[in-house]
Amino acid sequence: MINILICGIRGKMGANLISLLENDAEAQAVCGIDKTSGMCGKTPVYASFNDVKERVDVIVDFSSPAVLKQETDWAVKHGCPVVLATTGYGEDDLKIIENCSKKIAVFKTANFSLGINLLVKLVKQAAAVLGEDFDIEIIEKHHNQKTDAPSGTALMLAESANSAFDNKKPLLYGREGAVGKRGNEIGLHAVRGGTIVGEHEVVFAGEDEVISVSHSAASKKVFAAGAIKAAKFIFGKPAGKYDMTDVLKNL
Repeated sequence: MINILICGIRGKMGANLISLLENDAEAQAVCGIDKTSGMCGKTPVYASFNDVKERVDVIVDFSSPAVLKQETDWAVKHGCPVVLATTGYGEDDLKIIENCSKKIAVFKTANFSLGINLLVKLVKQAAAVLGEDFDIEIIEKHHNQKTDAPSGTALMLAESANSAFDNKKPLLYGREGAVGKRGNEIGLHAVRGGTIVGEHEVVFAGEDEVISVSHSAASKKVFAAGAIKAAKFIFGKPAGKYDMTDVLKNL
């Protein structure tokens, strides 16, 4: 049985993880980290990693970048793999993650949905086939509580499309005013409203035809399920960086 520590356990994603792990035959939630200690159902919660008493095999983090330094320090000290399911990391955070991956296994992706990661592969293939004759626009929609824009998934899709062009296309975040005719960029557009879980569409617009590929998540459970798959995958892995492409290879 794989013992999982859920960082951000009192949040919506924490609740989804606990719900899914209750009936999981291979993994269980043994404790959590959040702003306040106590209990979350039957699971003990600590305000600091230094207070953790349980044996932890994998950390799954759906919290915020603010906890990253304390989390990775504890993980390295205890040789515990980390699944990072948080977005909005800055340059300093990415350096911490890079250094951490040299000592323990780190699983990081902008989106844990298997469907989204399949979409990423399809977008790269489409961009390579369609080439410069098609303009690329990415539209992402999320709930009104999301704090970062564009979404990490939208950036992941842009990176995938751009890889077909040796990453030479600039990214343009929205358009306003007299910006002139469209250039060689990949456009990204963010919509925020209501309780939209997550929608992403990549539009390839050519002369007299448009091709679009999209993904819509109806529930946050798809992301929790993906994170649990990631935790099971990374358990026992050597130090290094891993993502959902590694999981897809094993399906």
